[in-house]
Amino acid sequence: MKKWLSLLLSAMMLLGLCSFASAQGAIQIDAFFCNYSDTYLGSVRAAMEEILKASPEKFTYNFYDGAENQAKQMEQIETALTRGTDLLIVNIVTTGSEEAAMNIVNAAKDKEVPIIFFNREVSDAVVNSYDLCAFVGTDADEAGYMEGEAIASFLLTGGNLEKYDLDGDKEIKYLMFRGELGNAEAFGRTLYSVKEANRLLEDSGYVLVPSPANQFDNAQPDDGVSPYYLYGNWSAENAKNLMDTALTTYGLDNGDIELIIANNDDQALGAIESMMEKGYNTGDPDAPYIPVFGVDATVVAQDAIRKGKMTGTVKQDAVGMAEYIIFLAANIFEGKDLMDVPEFYNVDANVDKIRVPYAIFSGE
Repeated sequence: MKKWLSLLLSAMMLLGLCSFASAQGAIQIDAFFCNYSDTYLGSVRAAMEEILKASPEKFTYNFYDGAENQAKQMEQIETALTRGTDLLIVNIVTTGSEEAAMNIVNAAKDKEVPIIFFNREVSDAVVNSYDLCAFVGTDADEAGYMEGEAIASFLLTGGNLEKYDLDGDKEIKYLMFRGELGNAEAFGRTLYSVKEANRLLEDSGYVLVPSPANQFDNAQPDDGVSPYYLYGNWSAENAKNLMDTALTTYGLDNGDIELIIANNDDQALGAIESMMEKGYNTGDPDAPYIPVFGVDATVVAQDAIRKGKMTGTVKQDAVGMAEYIIFLAANIFEGKDLMDVPEFYNVDANVDKIRVPYAIFSGE
């Protein structure tokens, strides 16, 4: 009996040593970003790299720029899988495409490589199709509600409703800059920013209505909000060009445009750049001003708010998103289940999706 116990103990120690030894080899991570030029994603990438660099014994890594090209990103993923990788981290280019997401999952599944999608959401069906697949992102509608709350709070303060109702008709005419069509976050921010603001303004006698400077898209739900926007596709440059064009027809001083709402800070800043050329939102307290709200709380947007050029934003936590992603990567390194996470993580029921909370940016 003692001999068998001794052999069993030796075997357990050997297994433990093997496990310990294998954990000492750094895992190879390949992370794919839809577009390096996106300011928020740049913040996630920088935070992710800082964490990875701090643990070279755990992680080696490569980053890739998909340059808004799904075919290019798929080729990058296939190359990484062929070369050999232990984990794919994917910010998918075409978020509304079930086929594109499934192609990525199937390629990873063929090699038995775990995959973490992040930021740009893929469907529950995609995540549930592979037991080594997860998503780290946000609640698609939460930012819209918070942006609406920030707008209403501003307008209900210090006589701002009367001040920014330039034509005195008790309608605050908003110009909406929208992100990618088919993107759940773009839709939620477009719809609920306005609906929540109007809910909170209900007792004031004022209401947000689309500015005539918006374009109408009959492919979108005709709910009084969603079809009215300018399609900036997350880009400051696009938003600037669209605002330039709008200002050739519509005015900033006559009630045509009384408020600007953007799905992200880059588009908000592009609109501000255009208005600054007309003498608006320059940061001079005596200059004319149109309230502008965005989402992300990028460093540039925070600076614009402090300088009096922009009104408000909603923080999408880039560092938090990076930390959640690398926590899952550490699970792979340690040989744990991919979704072995603390109870305080906000995980969806019936699907491995982790939600990073938003917060209204307070100026701090």
